[in-house]
Amino acid sequence: MRYSRQEDLLRLAVMMQGSAEGVSIADIEQAFSVSRRTAERMRDAVLRAYPQLEERPGANGQKYWRFPPGTLGKIVEPTVDELTAGHRAASIARREGDLDTATTLERLLSKVQAMFREDRRRRIAADLEAQLMADGVAFRPGPRERIDPEILHKLREAILAGVMISADHRARGSGKLSRSTRLGPIAMLFGEGRQYLLAWSEYQDDLRLFALAGFERIDLEDEVFERPEGFDLQEWLAESFGIWREEPRDVEWRFLPEVADEAATYVFHPRQETERLSDGSLIVRFRAGGRQEMAWYLARWGDKVEVIDAHKHSRRSGI
Repeated sequence: MRYSRQEDLLRLAVMMQGSAEGVSIADIEQAFSVSRRTAERMRDAVLRAYPQLEERPGANGQKYWRFPPGTLGKIVEPTVDELTAGHRAASIARREGDLDTATTLERLLSKVQAMFREDRRRRIAADLEAQLMADGVAFRPGPRERIDPEILHKLREAILAGVMISADHRARGSGKLSRSTRLGPIAMLFGEGRQYLLAWSEYQDDLRLFALAGFERIDLEDEVFERPEGFDLQEWLAESFGIWREEPRDVEWRFLPEVADEAATYVFHPRQETERLSDGSLIVRFRAGGRQEMAWYLARWGDKVEVIDAHKHSRRSGI
């Protein structure tokens, strides 16, 4: 049996251990991108190795397989790579200002590592330190805003509870303080530099972005807030470049041949289309708003990128 095949079977066994309902043949097909016949063979292989596997009926006659809790024991202990990924996620969250998530992840990882035997705990600690040092996420310099952890905690609580909030918020540009603003929070947007809350504004009767650093007080209300019907966060974000909201427009950039290979490694927008020209340059097209943030980003490429306007006249590094 090939090594990769053994890994697939172990992964399937872990799936069966971790699911309360169990895993169906259709679940195996989807998780491993295999045919139904191959999925059945994989289930049979796990059943031969672990006769404790339970079969249980589901809706419409569909069958599910699962292990009783604790069956696999130490086999399901997380690997160094998995723990490193968790620590990396915590470091990224802390770097980007999401201190609440970072603290929660770090507390979870500490609990997981505390469950290891003492000898493995020592080995894991040494390996983790080496991998995290090589990764460098936690030490990568870069500006970020200071956001009160209590503000983040209350916003997260409001989003999970689906309730309105009353907030005092200071506008970034004017510095004007709006008191007792009623908002329906939808999502916190973290990324490089500035962090925002996407919320429905009762005053403006529309979705708006609010700088997280601008919140000076937040109180949860009893009134339930329901997202606009049919709202899709990813669809909403796809209309923008970064977080800036404005009327979407067709965007076309031409990266000169000397940087085209490098530019081809980037995803500038989730709906972008690219084209290689005969001279080696790269054309990137998408539709979004956010001209100011585009201009800031393109400045990184200097005179190696041209912005092509609607009339097909180009100009370098600017919008």
